[in-house]
Amino acid sequence: ESQLRTILVDWLASDPVLSTALNDVTEGAPSRASLPWLGIAASASTDWSTKTARGREVRIALELQTRGEEAAETAALVAQIEERIETLPRSLSGLSLASTTFLRARAEQRPRNTRAVLLEYRFRLLEA
Repeated sequence: ESQLRTILVDWLASDPVLSTALNDVTEGAPSRASLPWLGIAASASTDWSTKTARGREVRIALELQTRGEEAAETAALVAQIEERIETLPRSLSGLSLASTTFLRARAEQRPRNTRAVLLEYRFRLLEA
C-alpha cells in the first residue's frame, strides 16, 4: 500500500500538465502549498493473492483542493488527473498492476470560494 502511494504521487507529479496546474502533489494535505493542490486523503488494502503470487487490492482516495467560481476549471483538472491515473504503467517497481478502477467521486463547494473533489480508485496489484 505504501509503495503504491509513493508511486502514484510520483506519477501524478511528473505529468507536465498537472505539474504546472497544481502547486503540490503529496501523500497528505500539504503544510504550506497554496491552492490548487492534490493529496492522498486515505488508503486501505486487503489481500488479493493468488495461488502463485502475493497480491493486494488497494483503495486510494485523492483529494483535490481548488479555488474559483467556475466549476468548469476544476472539472478540467479532475479530467486530467483521471486520465493520468488510468495511464499508470502496468509494470511498477517490484509490482505488477493488474487493474485500475474508478470507484466514485464527490465534489463540494466550500467557504471562501474553494472547492474540494474526492476521487476514489481501486488498484489490484501482484508482486512482480
